[in-house]
Amino acid sequence: MDVNQPKQEHLLALKVMRLTKPTLFTNIPVTCEERDLPGNLFNQLMKDDPSTVSGAETLMLGEMLTLPQNFGNIFLGETFSSYISVHNDSNQIVKDILVKADLQTSSQRLNLSASSAAVAELKPDCCIDDVIHHEVKEIGTHILVCAVSYTTQTGEKMYFRKFFKFQVLKPLDVKTKFYNAESDLSSVTDEVFLEAQIQNITTSPMFMEKVSLEPSIMYNVAELNTVDTAGERASTFGARTYLQPMDTRQYLYCLKPKQEFAEKAGVIKGVTVIGKLDIVWKTNLGERGRLQTSQLQRMSVSGLRLTDTFLKRTYEYDDIAQVCVVSSEVKKES
Repeated sequence: MDVNQPKQEHLLALKVMRLTKPTLFTNIPVTCEERDLPGNLFNQLMKDDPSTVSGAETLMLGEMLTLPQNFGNIFLGETFSSYISVHNDSNQIVKDILVKADLQTSSQRLNLSASSAAVAELKPDCCIDDVIHHEVKEIGTHILVCAVSYTTQTGEKMYFRKFFKFQVLKPLDVKTKFYNAESDLSSVTDEVFLEAQIQNITTSPMFMEKVSLEPSIMYNVAELNTVDTAGERASTFGARTYLQPMDTRQYLYCLKPKQEFAEKAGVIKGVTVIGKLDIVWKTNLGERGRLQTSQLQRMSVSGLRLTDTFLKRTYEYDDIAQVCVVSSEVKKES
């Protein structure tokens, strides 16, 4: 192809918009003392601005909503939704229009198109609309690739595509700790307590809709995140379940082996799968997100453990000592 050849104008136009909830409009108040040159001018302008809250003009609170101006960021566990529109800007009929939407991640390429069939024809000033949805499950850079192919009235096949890049960020930091409630060193079937520390690492408050532990088949679980108040169970976090940015909340669960597994110490001894955490939250104006952790594993308590603080290594000695028991009889002297 000749590099000096002028770029050919396409008959179709592609528009892509991310579908998301609006955000509250905020303004930056500008004020001055009444004795200064502007006098009461700035204060009067803020009072006349329809976007400010009456009586709280200087608090940057807005009564209006604003739509996102770009793709922005999305958090892991949320659903990415986008509106795709192909419009015929020409004065001729276009045939065999095929619109394809792929999402490229660091590990895979996903086809998000609602239909793989081509549209027979598109008249002038008409459009093809499509809405795609995808629950993001990877962190990092994502690229939405929208490709359009069609045929002109003269039979010429045309093709173009556009790229839209956005970042998927981590919304929560989850840390877990295990506490063993064993009565003696030989017991491996007593209760296990799991503490889950969940931190909001976004820049906006979260409404924690659900934080639950789905146990493995070997355990029964009891949630210890409620208290008995006036005969009713209430959350230990109070009536407000909002988690502010960078705040951390601790959840506690008690797991006990089921009877059929408790009788078989060898099944539970060693590394066992406890279960996984299921976390559901809402942000902004009700945008929902959900995360499930990988299977949590716990090492049973056994023997003696020595930690080398310099090399950061842990040495385990299960066979600490051996005890030899000999049966003996005491003979009475005659």
